[in-house]
Amino acid sequence: MKKNPLSEVYSKFRVHYYRDVFKRINNRELSLTTTEAYCVEIIGNLGTPTINEFASFVGISSPNATYKVNSLIKKGYLTKEQSGEDKREVILKVTDKYYKYWNINQKYMDIVEDRLEQSLSPEEFQLFNRIMKKISDEMMPEVAIPKKEVEDE
Repeated sequence: MKKNPLSEVYSKFRVHYYRDVFKRINNRELSLTTTEAYCVEIIGNLGTPTINEFASFVGISSPNATYKVNSLIKKGYLTKEQSGEDKREVILKVTDKYYKYWNINQKYMDIVEDRLEQSLSPEEFQLFNRIMKKISDEMMPEVAIPKKEVEDE
């Protein structure tokens, strides 16, 4: 069955990411299981969620989320901090160790973006970015990530 172009691009990014995660786990560069890698990536993209917000987002129980979070804390990828708004609430923050891991994955995205910028006209590249922003902002409400916590905008 032929895939539409968006599905094809998404599949290629996803497969590249999975291959990279498995390679680093096998080479012992990454002290995470694949599930932990996905969890910390989600938490990093959510900004500074609470455990309950993370659990709700991924559709797992709070005790299961707490178990995963505690494992990521022990491995140095997350910290818990008291919320500035509600002192009873604890928020999750990714650590420098996470950013070191994440930047390895981001490099491939940067490579693809550079290739696009070199092969498209400035107008086409600008149009591409506007379309991608529209897809992100308007076409994907199921994975709405709080704007206030996303740093790379």
